[in-house]
Amino acid sequence: MTTKSSDELQVRVQGEQGRGTLIYLPGIQGDWTLIASFRKAALPEWRFVEFTYPRSTAWSLADYARAVREALEQEGIREGWLIGESFGSQVAWAVIDLEAGEGRGPAGGADSFQVLGLILAGGFVRHPCLWGVRGALALWRRMPARCLRALLKLYVCYAPWRYRRAPETMADLPEFVSRRDEADHRATAHRLELILGNDLRPVARRFDRPVFYLGGAIDPLVPWPWVRAWLRRHCPGYRGGRTFWMADHNVLASSARSAAVQVGQWLNPLLQFPP
Repeated sequence: MTTKSSDELQVRVQGEQGRGTLIYLPGIQGDWTLIASFRKAALPEWRFVEFTYPRSTAWSLADYARAVREALEQEGIREGWLIGESFGSQVAWAVIDLEAGEGRGPAGGADSFQVLGLILAGGFVRHPCLWGVRGALALWRRMPARCLRALLKLYVCYAPWRYRRAPETMADLPEFVSRRDEADHRATAHRLELILGNDLRPVARRFDRPVFYLGGAIDPLVPWPWVRAWLRRHCPGYRGGRTFWMADHNVLASSARSAAVQVGQWLNPLLQFPP
């Protein structure tokens, strides 16, 4: 395993070289503290790359994309599958847009990272309920510290049931809680602003490499039926998706092993070599 940072972006690489590479771009929490069980399920077959974002209130989506790609190239990773979780889907589309702006394709021979395809995990292109994002942002900005602490306590109480099938994720809960400080609060508000301020639909309309969707049926944050309907109509690379009926928004945590199996079933036939 290697862990490095690039312009405050932290990257961690695990698994053997020569395998297919999965690249996890985290959601609004901005770190890898909810991915441990999915990572464990994926590692026997895949090389796994995960990121923790800087707590920036100035970075644009293009800044995120450039930092992600630079970190991958520094690790010697030249191609892979992006897994964009929630907000991470916006970063993933921005990485795709960066590559498209350079006029490169997956077989272009350029000595830089190339996207083989995309898995959206509770993700989206343009959020279908922007009014909900605006409301969440307004509430988040006005929420006092004592309320945040109370919410964290409730989360800690709920977590043993939520992660009852994901013990590795449960073990990372103390780290998840410790990261939720004032700097994290400001960074989360900025990421909500980025969701409101960016429209990645033109990127998705041009992207013809494989796109898959993983969702949890119990998702109050992203209405997945609208997202999948839009992808079917407008994204030429969309190949299909799966909804886990007992999973919530963080489907990679709440249905970690099943999600990893599904990813393998989708991607293994598309690889030029066994994973």
